[in-house]
Amino acid sequence: QVQLMESGGGLVQAGGSLRLSCTASGNFRRSASMGWFRQAPAKQRELVAIISSGGSTNYADSVKGRFTISRDNAKNTVYLQMNSLKVEDTAVYYCNYFQIWGQGTQVTVSS
Repeated sequence: QVQLMESGGGLVQAGGSLRLSCTASGNFRRSASMGWFRQAPAKQRELVAIISSGGSTNYADSVKGRFTISRDNAKNTVYLQMNSLKVEDTAVYYCNYFQIWGQGTQVTVSS
């Protein structure tokens, strides 16, 4: 069984930056893609970014140019660097690995 542990959320002013981390433990396959999703109040969960084991990335249009996903396979960790944050980025951010989800970390961007 794989467990995902996220960290790095918090409160930041618009225009600021945060870096989220997600570390996997258990029977984790480094050959698998990992992703970050987010869910704002009263909205559906949406894909933010995804990264393959080889480092190929895809981003939601809303975060392109502002967010960067990366991974350290030696540490079983995936990161999400979030710059130029906007109020509309406020959400709970979840790490994903196949059908497994982390507990989520709250990101709140104030105006």
